[in-house]
Amino acid sequence: MARSTFVYVTYIRTTLQQLWSALMDPEFVKQYWFEMHCESGWMAGPPWKLVSAPGVVTDAGDVIQAAPPRRLVIRWQNHERPALNAEGESFCTMEQEPSGSAVKLFITHTIECEPSKLIDAVSGGWSMIISNLKSMPEPAQWACMESADASAAADARFAHSCHDISVTCEGSTNVSAG
Repeated sequence: MARSTFVYVTYIRTTLQQLWSALMDPEFVKQYWFEMHCESGWMAGPPWKLVSAPGVVTDAGDVIQAAPPRRLVIRWQNHERPALNAEGESFCTMEQEPSGSAVKLFITHTIECEPSKLIDAVSGGWSMIISNLKSMPEPAQWACMESADASAAADARFAHSCHDISVTCEGSTNVSAG
């Protein structure tokens, strides 16, 4: 069976631990993921789910591998849109590595389906989500953001520039840049 893959690579001026926390803390995630959040213990084995503001589970799966603060692999299936759900399970891998004063973040989303409507959907979604994260106030302040007013965070979304590269490959012809 053919495979579709989306790869997103970006650099964020922060530490491995700060970025890991920003990606895993449900209250913090709401600030840049359109009021959505993930629920999981972020250890290999337990389930995870992506929950919208009204409490609807939009995507779910289980944690395949967790090696904080460097690597997370989750099995992912959409539960909100029938056409995406029909494609079956996908896998999302988040990897981080130090790069000077920044962290290089790789997000790879794959599914055994080509072409894939899910990969088309996540290729736009990941770009927006990580751009929102990078547009928040300086990462050094991220630990303090949990109690900050969400509208203040929204006002700061366009505070500084970023350099993103996103590529769709392995059978899919879509290429997007963030």
